[in-house]
Amino acid sequence: MISYDDFQMVDIRVGRIVKAEPFPEARKPAFRLWVDFGELGVKRSSAQITKHYTVEGLVGRQVLAVVNFPPRQIGPVISEVLVLGVPDADGEVVLLGPGHEVPLGGRMF
Repeated sequence: MISYDDFQMVDIRVGRIVKAEPFPEARKPAFRLWVDFGELGVKRSSAQITKHYTVEGLVGRQVLAVVNFPPRQIGPVISEVLVLGVPDADGEVVLLGPGHEVPLGGRMF
């Protein structure tokens, strides 16, 4: 069990995918993402989400991401945020996002 204070240390924010492209260098099929978090700026990420999404369908989508992990090298890409998702019945990732349009950079609590 963790405390609520421990949970509060994880900074989860809403952003909008403004650019997406295939990431053929990844070990598993993936996309490179650029996510706009409003005042926090645009951050890069990669995500193994190719089954349910297309490049065109990703752009404009609001997502939730952890923004206070250290950057991580994923192949030739530096991932600056961790875009959140959950597996479907087949184990394929489905992105998490707000159910309604919300301001960019809003913190989950």
